[in-house]
Amino acid sequence: MASRSDRYNNYVTNSKTNNKKVQKVKKVQKVQKVKEKKKVKINYKKLIIFIIILILIIFAILSFLRLRITNIYISGNNLLSEKEIINIASVSDYPNTFLNLSPIIESRLEKNTYIKSAKVYKKWFTILYIDIEENRPLFYNDSTNETVLLDGTKVSDKFECPTLVNIIPDTLYDKFVTKMSEIDVNVLNKVSEIKYDKNEVDETRFLFTMTDGNYVYLTLNTFEKVNDYINIVKKFNNSKGILYLDSGEYFKIFEN
Repeated sequence: MASRSDRYNNYVTNSKTNNKKVQKVKKVQKVQKVKEKKKVKINYKKLIIFIIILILIIFAILSFLRLRITNIYISGNNLLSEKEIINIASVSDYPNTFLNLSPIIESRLEKNTYIKSAKVYKKWFTILYIDIEENRPLFYNDSTNETVLLDGTKVSDKFECPTLVNIIPDTLYDKFVTKMSEIDVNVLNKVSEIKYDKNEVDETRFLFTMTDGNYVYLTLNTFEKVNDYINIVKKFNNSKGILYLDSGEYFKIFEN
């Protein structure tokens, strides 16, 4: 059994050992706190540079988003003036380019009766190009006082176009409109009057009176031949007469 003096010595030894451990732990904790302080130290110079760069980026983005349309170029229009198209497109005040995307402008334009389709694109975000395919007039129906447009729509406005002088049977009307839409614009512009003029041979025969003084007979099945009218007439040295495209293809010159 250990004596009182031995127990005392052991107690002192353990106390010294514990004190050393406590001091060691305190030193470690102190070192860790110093390191932590070093870690959270703020580099204000870098922070200021970062904030300035961030502000510049935000300013650049906001300026970019505020870009407005600066130039507008229009093509393909004949019935509608450039001013009318610009108003229909709602860009007369040269608005924000990002609030007026190309598909949005196309949709506005194509809602108009006289615009069949529209192609809109931009260059450098601010230069606007509008290409129009107009719903052009095909003929004026004298019986109903209406103009028939390319897609078959009827309007009360009257334009420079051929005049249909009589009534076409309902069974032929839709096909007639379709065939008229297939006639080349340059040839259609040379047609003055259209008359439904059936005979014993063909119920789908028509007579075109041309602005140059000629006449053209054709049927719904031969309408496409009239697209070659200008070249055919040239072969006869611009003589006046009747071009028969309803049966065969020959030109009868008027006698003096």
